[in-house]
Amino acid sequence: MNIILSQIYISRLNVAKVIVVGDVGVGKTCLINRFCKDTFGKTYKATIGVDFEMERFEVLGVPFSLQLWDTAGQERFRCVASTYYRGAQAIIVVFDLSNYNSLDHAREWLEDAMRDNDPSSVLLFLVGTKKDLSHPDQLAQMEQEAVRLSEEIRAEYWAVSALSGESVRDFFLRVASLTFEATVLSELERNKSRQARDIFLMDYQITRIELVTCCPKICEFLSQAIT
Repeated sequence: MNIILSQIYISRLNVAKVIVVGDVGVGKTCLINRFCKDTFGKTYKATIGVDFEMERFEVLGVPFSLQLWDTAGQERFRCVASTYYRGAQAIIVVFDLSNYNSLDHAREWLEDAMRDNDPSSVLLFLVGTKKDLSHPDQLAQMEQEAVRLSEEIRAEYWAVSALSGESVRDFFLRVASLTFEATVLSELERNKSRQARDIFLMDYQITRIELVTCCPKICEFLSQAIT
């Protein structure tokens, strides 16, 4: 069975805003640059205010983009950065796996970012960077604390290395997949009085296997709507 997405319909859903927050020096910019540019800058340069990257994907063959907002971690830029938090579909809270204080501050960064967003409609990710710098014993302890925090704040936890690139691409592909799924589900819910087959029309053909693998919640919604 093929499910066919309308290009007119999906064009309203093809961009998600993602904000990246965390202490100064935890590697937010390096994380984004490793994914978007496949580069790693060895010279540290603090972000001033906010930087912005747009990365394009195809999710189930559908064009989809992430707006990645790289916010400053320095206290003097915090008020400026916070003005860009509103309207996020996902929040990535970054900490340094070799620095316990940065994990301890993660909750505060999340609280700041959530003030201008609806908790019920934002996806949360807790990301530990600099995995390559952590001693195995320290890494195990830090990850135990990180997993505990991620469960408490209902965030998905990832450990990555921007230096080596370990897990960076997989992480951002996961962010793209989940934000795409959440965005489409939100639109389907708003239009649930309409027939699902009226929404999925003529342009993008998607097999049920692809949909179940990438976006199982959409598949479940459609199955309930059509039956």
